[in-house]
Amino acid sequence: MSTSPKKKKSAAREWIDALVFAVVAASLIRWLLLEPFTIPTASMEKSLLVGDFLFVSKMHYGTRIPKTPLQVPLTHQKIWGTDIPSYSDAIQLPYYRLPGFTHVKRNDVVVFNYPVEFQFPNDLKTNYIKRAVGVPGDVIEIKNGDLYVNGEAAMKPEEMQYSYDVMTNRMLNADFFTDYGINPASFMAFPDGSGYIVYATDLVIDRLKESPVVTEVRKRIMGPRGENGIFPDGLTLGWNRDQYGPLTIPGKGVTIEMNEDNVLRYGTTIQNYEGHDQVDIRDGQLFIDGQKVDSYTFKQDYYFMMGDNRHDSLDSRYWGFVPEDHVVGKAWFLWLSLDEFESFFGKIRWNRIFKGIS
Repeated sequence: MSTSPKKKKSAAREWIDALVFAVVAASLIRWLLLEPFTIPTASMEKSLLVGDFLFVSKMHYGTRIPKTPLQVPLTHQKIWGTDIPSYSDAIQLPYYRLPGFTHVKRNDVVVFNYPVEFQFPNDLKTNYIKRAVGVPGDVIEIKNGDLYVNGEAAMKPEEMQYSYDVMTNRMLNADFFTDYGINPASFMAFPDGSGYIVYATDLVIDRLKESPVVTEVRKRIMGPRGENGIFPDGLTLGWNRDQYGPLTIPGKGVTIEMNEDNVLRYGTTIQNYEGHDQVDIRDGQLFIDGQKVDSYTFKQDYYFMMGDNRHDSLDSRYWGFVPEDHVVGKAWFLWLSLDEFESFFGKIRWNRIFKGIS
């Protein structure tokens, strides 16, 4: 009995098979294990810099089962280079997370989906990166710009930044600030030429104070007054970015009385993230499916996220808690870092490559 020899694949077929295998393998790694992420803004400086490329671990907190399974592989919201949506929300699966190594801990640097981007499914909202300064049950308070958790001063990241008024006796150039590690995006001259608004760490500010051209340094701390756009209602509560709380972070299984104060503090969180069909807030009262609610038990954990660049960060102070089902993963380590202000040959920050994130 004879058998005909197996027909050899054409070069084109081999290329197609290899491409399909690569896409499938990359998609599985991105979903199950690691996902690359780029730092696009200065909200985490100097802990993380614009131009840092890092890997986000899905394994630490457990991989999420995709809520939106109908999606072009290796895309997020749009097909590359177009405004065409890369997904269909015709099928939406319930939230489920595989077991992980650990859970979100206080002070972890976390990548998550931007909660208030309601035009997208949860798992396709824009990825943000911040520090989890508070976990379920913690009481968050900010006094004169300093963070307190459960009544005690919170851990201060070594590279944390604030904004300062730096008054000088003459105009300064970019080279002056570069010598102090301050990039061109982190300072701005006053119109009258009397000084600069500078975003910097405590260590840099101490060095600036010793400069003979610096006459005065003032931290830009807001006084006790309400600020529009602060979560949940800065004007009513008299809260702002530097004077905030106290506010308790809700957690799964925690029951609270829905009095007028708690409706103000937690009503929109219940409305937006707890999965109810109809939630209304009227006259300081909460209604779920048309029924007034006197107490409420939360269905999932929440976290309070802040950027290490405390005066240049859009974070939980402005848009509220991050639900557990929005958590993508733990920021793990850098694999590349490019400085946008350097020339071609000096762009790579070699000292940051393969640096762990803490």
